[in-house]
Amino acid sequence: MSGIMNKTIYKAEYQNFVKLLRTTREKRRLTQEQLAQRLGKTQSFIGKCERGERRLDVIELRIFCMALDVELEHFISLLEVELATVSSEVA
Repeated sequence: MSGIMNKTIYKAEYQNFVKLLRTTREKRRLTQEQLAQRLGKTQSFIGKCERGERRLDVIELRIFCMALDVELEHFISLLEVELATVSSEVA
């Protein structure tokens, strides 16, 4: 069981997650600095999250979504579509 979730930050699924996070911000026409201001964080924090260097938990994702004016459920559904697409390309 210990190997199931070992270092998931480096897996393709997590990279797709952070790519969607960045794409969502860009579609909202927000810079990293603007999003950082909304979150009360620094631009470097946003950059680390978008590069996958700083892992987000579900509560932090919810806060990101609120700052991006996107419902968490909608973001998750977009992620599911993206992950399904990637999974079908690998198969």
